[in-house]
Amino acid sequence: MAVKPDHPLEVAVIPGSTRPGRRSDRVARWVVDQIGDREDVAVELVDIADFDLPLLDEARPAISGDYEHAHTRAWAERIGSFDAFVFVTPEYNHSVPGALKNAIDFLYAEWTDKAAGFVSYGIDAAGARAVEHLRLILAEVQVAGVRSHVALSLHDDFEDFSTPAPRPHQCEKLTTLVDQVVAWGSALRTVRSVPVS
Repeated sequence: MAVKPDHPLEVAVIPGSTRPGRRSDRVARWVVDQIGDREDVAVELVDIADFDLPLLDEARPAISGDYEHAHTRAWAERIGSFDAFVFVTPEYNHSVPGALKNAIDFLYAEWTDKAAGFVSYGIDAAGARAVEHLRLILAEVQVAGVRSHVALSLHDDFEDFSTPAPRPHQCEKLTTLVDQVVAWGSALRTVRSVPVS
């Protein structure tokens, strides 16, 4: 049973692909629709495509927090406002889309000590290999990935390989995933509130 936070956990659902004809934005909207009525989360779709991030162009490492460019500062402000994330990723060549990796690499402190859940999709492994890579990437910026994972099959959980139509057990998995994100995200919110001496 998930522990309800004192006030709703601010959760960003982030579609990981920016390519034309992508499905990740549609899957992300499905996630938002499924969890939008929960009282323990305030959910919002945050689309990387809306930020026009170039290939990483900051001269200083993200861990410095010294962001030179306006696009980085806008991205940092947006990501920094959330307690937790649900990443929606396809699998490109056994890994995550380059746009998602690039967007993560721009920031550091804005990701740190927050929780994340994963919704993936694909043909052969339903995006599972991308999520395995994403867990490692996020661990380096100190994001805690929850165990539960929704892996959607393009054959069985989409209409015409295009429109998300997840089977009932996938909706149940999503509920479990969000329960875990709420529990971990609430705990990590207390970590972030402790002043560093």
